[in-house]
Amino acid sequence: MTAVDSPGVPLEDYMMDDRSSYVKLPTVSLPAGSEILVGDEAWRAAMDIAQSRAAHPVVAVDVYPGADVAEITARIRTVVPHAEVIDVEDAAAAAPEAIDALIDRNLTDDRVFGVMSHFTLDEFYDAERLAELRRRVDERTGPVILVGWGADLAAAGEAHALVLVDMARWEIQQRQRAGAGNWRAGNGGLDALRKYKRGFFVEWRTADRHKRGMFDRIDLVVDGNADPDAAGAVRGEDFRAGLATATSGPFRVVPFFDPGVWGGQWMKSALDLDPTVHNYAWCFDCVPEENSLLLEAGGRVVEVPAMDLVLSQPRALLGERTFARFGAEFPIRFDFLDTMGGGNLSLQVHPLTEYIRDTFGMSYTQDESYYMLDAADDAVVYLGVKNGVDPAEMMAALRAATDGDHPFEAERFINTYPARKHDHFAIPAGTVHASGANSMVLEISATPYIFTFKLWDWGRVGLDGIPRPVHLDHGEKNIQWERDTDWVERNLVGQVEELRREPGLVEERTGLHELEFIEVRRHWFEDEAAHDTEGTVNVLNLVEGDEVEVVSPTDAFPPYVIHYAETFIVPAAVGPYVIRRRSTSRSERFATVKAYVRGTRSTDA
Repeated sequence: MTAVDSPGVPLEDYMMDDRSSYVKLPTVSLPAGSEILVGDEAWRAAMDIAQSRAAHPVVAVDVYPGADVAEITARIRTVVPHAEVIDVEDAAAAAPEAIDALIDRNLTDDRVFGVMSHFTLDEFYDAERLAELRRRVDERTGPVILVGWGADLAAAGEAHALVLVDMARWEIQQRQRAGAGNWRAGNGGLDALRKYKRGFFVEWRTADRHKRGMFDRIDLVVDGNADPDAAGAVRGEDFRAGLATATSGPFRVVPFFDPGVWGGQWMKSALDLDPTVHNYAWCFDCVPEENSLLLEAGGRVVEVPAMDLVLSQPRALLGERTFARFGAEFPIRFDFLDTMGGGNLSLQVHPLTEYIRDTFGMSYTQDESYYMLDAADDAVVYLGVKNGVDPAEMMAALRAATDGDHPFEAERFINTYPARKHDHFAIPAGTVHASGANSMVLEISATPYIFTFKLWDWGRVGLDGIPRPVHLDHGEKNIQWERDTDWVERNLVGQVEELRREPGLVEERTGLHELEFIEVRRHWFEDEAAHDTEGTVNVLNLVEGDEVEVVSPTDAFPPYVIHYAETFIVPAAVGPYVIRRRSTSRSERFATVKAYVRGTRSTDA
C-alpha cells in the first residue's frame, strides 16, 4: 500500500519517533463536523443516501483504474445483499483487443515513451453493450449498484448516489511492480516501465478527465489505496469543503520514497526512513500528480490523490495567470535525489519544448535545476559539453558504449563542477547533465515527469535486473552543443543575485536561467521573512534551520509548522504570509528557497 496502509485506524499509530522532525504523513484538516467512515460503513452510507432519494435507487461506484473492481464488487455484495451489483466493465467495456487497437498509436513501440492521449472514457466502452446495460438498469425492480471505471457513464450521470473510489498514481505503480496489470489489459507480467507508460499516456489522463466531471456531484469518496477493512471514506460535501479550505493556507502533500541503482544514504538517516532498505534514490515531496493528500477528521485520515485539489480548485491553488497558462496542471516539481554514498545519476538531457510537443504531445518541457541540500567534499555536477567537443565523436562514443564493453569517458566530453552545500545549478532543457555521487540534491523543475533521455548510465542495470533504457536518437536531436564550458560558466553556474539586504534578512535570486519559466528566490533570515504569493502558487523548502512556522498577518489560517527539508505549497489565494522562527527553534539562521512561475505575479503586469 502507499503512505498509509489503513487510514481508518487512529492517526497517532502512524507517527514516527523523535529521531527526525521531518513529517512523513502531513495532513489537511477537514471542516469541523466532518466524519470519516471506515470500511463497510461507506457502502451502507452510500445505500442510505440513495434510498433517501428513490424507492429503487441506482448507486454508481466509479472506480479509478488500478483499483481491484472484483474485490470491491464482492465486498459490496456482502454488505448490501438485497441490491443487484453489476460490474460495468465486464458488462459493457470494449473488448481488450479493441482497446489495444485504439490506443496503439499512443503507446508506440518504445519501452518508456508514448504520445499523450486525449481519449474520453466512452471510447473504451461498447456502445451497444452500454445501451443494453442502461436498459437493464431502467427496468430494475430493486436497488442496483453499478461498479467499475465508468459506473457514472453507465448510469448516464443520473445515479441516486455517486461514489468515487479514488487512488494515487504512486499506489498504482506499487501494485504494478507487484504484478498487477493495466485496465483490462491482462498484462500483469509485462515490464513495469511499459505498464507505467500505458497508465501515464492513456489511462490516467482519461481517468482524471472523467472524474473531474464528477466532483460537483460526488456523494462519497472512498480511499482505494487502503485495505478494504480499514479504508477511509468521506462524504462529498466534506470532501469538497476540505479541498476548498486547503487553498486558504499552506499545506504539504504526502512524500514517497523510492530506491534506485544510484541511491544513497542521506535521506535514510536525516529523514528517519527504514534502515533495512538498501538505499533511497528519490523522494517525491511535491509532485501533486503522483502524491497524495491525507484528509483528517476526528483523529482519522482518508487518502486521496493530491491531483484532486489541482483539478477541483485550479484557480485558487495556482492563480488565474498560472491556470491560464498551464490549465489544471501543477507546473512546479520539488523532489530529492540522494547519491550520498551512492553513484552518479545517468548522464542525460531533457527535450526542447518544440520537440516534446511535436513528438510526445506535451505542451511544456522539463527545465530544471539542482539545489544542493548537502554535498561531500568530492561532489560534482556534470553540466554541458566541453569547449571544442565534436558532436559526431561524442555520439559515436555514446553508441559504442551501449555494447557494455566500451565505457563512455564522460569527463573527456562533459564539464564537471565542484558542488557545495547551497550551490544552485541551472539546467535548461537541451543541456547535458548529471548529479555525481555523494550529493543530496533538491531538484527544482517543471513537471513533465518521465521525459529524460538517458545518454549513458555507467553500464548499470535497473533494480529489476534489466538494462536501463538509453535514448540516444532522442538525445542527439535535443543536445544544444553550443552550451559548452564558456556558455555554462556564464549562464548556469554561480548565478546568485542579491536583491535585498536589511538587518536579519537577505533575499537572493538564484538558480534558474532566463530560458526557464520558474523563478527561484532564496531568503536568509534570523527571525522572519515576509512573503506574498502575488496571485500565483508558491512552492518552498526549508533548506537551512531546524523549524519555522508560516503565519498569516491577518490570521487567515492557523500557524503552520515546517521542519528542515520539508517542501510546502502556499496556494495563490493565500496572498501575504510570513515565515518566522518558532520559540522552540534552536538554529541561529534559516533559509528557504521559493519557486513560482515567472510572469504570473500581480506585480508583473
